[in-house]
Amino acid sequence: IEYIQSYYYNKVEYARFSSSLGKFVGFTQYGLKQADYWNSDTSQLAQLNAQKETYCHNNIGIDYQAA
Repeated sequence: IEYIQSYYYNKVEYARFSSSLGKFVGFTQYGLKQADYWNSDTSQLAQLNAQKETYCHNNIGIDYQAA
């Protein structure tokens, strides 16, 4: 299970948080700068990693029952 939070501008994804990597990844020049800035904030990274536990793991049973 992976938690992904993507950021878009003008329909172009410029940055993404991936729980499997545990950090932000940039896709454009602006996104690379933002990812470096966001990755320097360890409290934000911990919060987003915790969202995988609170959101994904609690809903996994519901998704498998629906399938």
